[in-house]
Amino acid sequence: MERANAQTALHKNIHFFFRWTIIAGIMGILCGLVGSAFGHGVHFAQVFFSEHDFMLYLMPVSGILIVIVHKVLKQVGNKGTNLILESIHGHEKVDFTLLPTIFISTILSHFVGASAGKEGAALQIGASIANLVGDAFKLHDKDKKIIIMCGMSGCFGAIFGTPLAAAMFGMEVAVIGVAYYAAFIPCVFAAFIGAEVSHLLGLHAEAFTILNIPEFDLHTMIYPIIIGLLGAAVSIVFCELVHKAHHIYHKKFHNLYIRVLVASVIFMVMVFVFGRDYCGAGFNLVEQAIHGESRYEAFILKMIFTAVALGGGFKGGEIVPTLAIGATLGSAFGNIFGFEPSLMAACGMLALFVGATNCPTATLFLGFELFGFEGMPYFAVAVAISFALSGYFGLYTSQKFAHATAKTELMHLNHHPHHPHHSHHEPDHVKMKLHE
Repeated sequence: MERANAQTALHKNIHFFFRWTIIAGIMGILCGLVGSAFGHGVHFAQVFFSEHDFMLYLMPVSGILIVIVHKVLKQVGNKGTNLILESIHGHEKVDFTLLPTIFISTILSHFVGASAGKEGAALQIGASIANLVGDAFKLHDKDKKIIIMCGMSGCFGAIFGTPLAAAMFGMEVAVIGVAYYAAFIPCVFAAFIGAEVSHLLGLHAEAFTILNIPEFDLHTMIYPIIIGLLGAAVSIVFCELVHKAHHIYHKKFHNLYIRVLVASVIFMVMVFVFGRDYCGAGFNLVEQAIHGESRYEAFILKMIFTAVALGGGFKGGEIVPTLAIGATLGSAFGNIFGFEPSLMAACGMLALFVGATNCPTATLFLGFELFGFEGMPYFAVAVAISFALSGYFGLYTSQKFAHATAKTELMHLNHHPHHPHHSHHEPDHVKMKLHE
């Protein structure tokens, strides 16, 4: 009997492997193709904005066009990345019209310098592709959740060029304290294939060089510890600021056109006062931070610029601005205390990323792919502390905790064979303590 069961399990695993290898290969190719087109479009928009000062004054026009696109494609009220997470939890369906909506609106946002990223949009694009492929393969509900994670990883890898981080991000982001290893093969294959396709089509991976990395010991360890503490605190402030701005805009301005016009005016006034450094995704700030040239107030201003733009209706996501905030925070800390601002900028980036996304393994892989392995002891300390102390806060209100103390206690196993991961006394999932 045991031999028969083992053979049945083996056949099932072989079927799973070949089936998902084919599906993930298709997903990787599609994500690579669409992601490349999207990445090149965003890059063109960013360059065009940097070379034409007058584009800032067209921000109200861009905002109105974004609202029109959402209305025409029936995506008004779209929850963004939260919609994707809810589709994994089983509450929402991702409509394919999300893809052209977020594709067009993100590029329009970058044409006028809105403080927004592109990876958040990539997650939504990947999920839209996944929904289309899932319907084509007639996947049932459980497999549709896997292919959505696969799509998120594939498009993240294609856009950012960090397949290891992309693969783990797709598996980790939905539920804190649980990595969906049933999606391991699809996410890994899609992420690497998507990244390779986009590379072949001329989209280059992001990478930075840390100028100096001292030997890691008990003395130098104090610096990533402090950055982890600061990163947790600033990530909480940033997440709450983004959610609060979104809430205020929606409460005060019910008309979508008025809302985006108000956001445009506020943003343009801030640019006139503080300059253009805080426009766009923020990689210019990351470059400055890596070279130790950040202003001390840069991380605060980038938070405000991002909250104003995204809260008012401009699109693109928060991930790259989060990295820029962390980099400028870390660089400022390094300059103040005289310890390797380049290294501290890298630690700050990762501390903010993990505090905002609650994906520790993906964050460590991101550090390895962006900066190389030499600084990993510093990265690990900063990431661990920020992850633990950022608590129930995060960018995505639809993230859930596997159980109420998922960050600080082991999950208890009960004796029910069909529910091996349920706690004796905790609910299955705990919603993030965030303001809608």
